[in-house]
Amino acid sequence: MARALFPVVLIAFAGSLAACTAGEKTAAGAAEAVQVSGALCRPTPAGRQTTGCYLTLTAGADDRLMSVTSPVAGRAQVHESRMESNMMMMHQLRDGLPLPAGQAVELKPGGNHIMLLAVAEPLKTGDTVALTLTFASAPPVEVTAAVGQPALTDSGHASH
Repeated sequence: MARALFPVVLIAFAGSLAACTAGEKTAAGAAEAVQVSGALCRPTPAGRQTTGCYLTLTAGADDRLMSVTSPVAGRAQVHESRMESNMMMMHQLRDGLPLPAGQAVELKPGGNHIMLLAVAEPLKTGDTVALTLTFASAPPVEVTAAVGQPALTDSGHASH
């Protein structure tokens, strides 16, 4: 009788082992979500159709913020600000913004930020802005940003 059950037990064991291995591959291959906090977009200045948005991103695994979209803007870009020849210059990060695993990456005035371009209607303090963030590995994240003025920087003004 024991010999008769041996093939059944062996088949059951092999099947459960295969199921565990398949489950582990799925879990390990799944991209970790990126956490987003503090989303804020500036009101659009009178007569302008551009504004900056700021937030903090924390990725569970190394990733990159590749693009941003918003229904309020014709285009959105991830930008960096840096000093060049004693002038603050902004450039689009065409290869995305690196997000090291477990490190909070702050998009802020005077640094990396999101630019909304061709904003259809003026954004006013108290409004909200929907943003969809797309990453190299993690699934997209939809965020609702408040519209308001960012906190003052060390230099005494909330620079862009």
